[in-house]
Amino acid sequence: MTSGSLNRISAFTTNPLEGNPAGVWVGDTLPEPNIMQRIAAEVGFSETAFVAPAVGFDRTVRYYSPEAEVSFCGHATIATGVVLGENGGEGTYRLATSIGVVPVTVRTQNGNWSASLTSVEPTYTRASDILVNEALDALRWKRDDLDSSIPPARAYAGAWHLVLAVADANRLTKLDYDFETLKALMLQDGLTTLQLIWREKSDVFHSRNPFPVGGVVEDPATGAAAAALGGYLRAAKLITAPASILIRQGEAMGRPSQLVVDIPASGGIVVTGKAVRI
Repeated sequence: MTSGSLNRISAFTTNPLEGNPAGVWVGDTLPEPNIMQRIAAEVGFSETAFVAPAVGFDRTVRYYSPEAEVSFCGHATIATGVVLGENGGEGTYRLATSIGVVPVTVRTQNGNWSASLTSVEPTYTRASDILVNEALDALRWKRDDLDSSIPPARAYAGAWHLVLAVADANRLTKLDYDFETLKALMLQDGLTTLQLIWREKSDVFHSRNPFPVGGVVEDPATGAAAAALGGYLRAAKLITAPASILIRQGEAMGRPSQLVVDIPASGGIVVTGKAVRI
């Protein structure tokens, strides 16, 4: 078995009891897929990142949930950046993921480490009525709950997410969905999470992210979905780029997280967060 070190990091926070926990395994070579899957299941966090080699600014990364490999994971990338920064210093690390190279710029300020990932080129498609209706049924929501100013969409910045915006904050606070039904729908449509959002104001969004395909009821911070949302808002002209938004997530779970999303006029979306060892 390939040897390496396993780190437990909470991303998008400076409090180890908040944010989204991720495992970050670092070694000279990546373990076999079945070994990575077993380690991720044993760690039990929504994702564990596996990184090799152990030194240098160019690394290979793979992401595993407790149940399956994931194409890209934002919070585990932020966690990875902070681990690499602690071990190798500040700078920009180039992570070769299964969906392309993701640069991660790592810095420290006032004793806190933070990382900024730049996503692959984002894209989106309008969500079909069938997909939206089936998702609403699984969520036990109604069409009238949605915010018509942000139409439902399938958004991508390394992984696909279904974006559903609600008009009333109270609708977002009550999340009680049919786990197996939603999981089957997401597997059929190739979705990683649902990005359920409420827009408090032009640059502040609240988000909740069901993640049943990973065996997780809800993700407390989802960097990949944050990047996908930024790309969707820009491409659909729902925001004027360049722009910066704050996504507040995990509060209903008691694990508040803050994701800063910088949306340039073109190119990848930049997601920034702090992270701390657990």
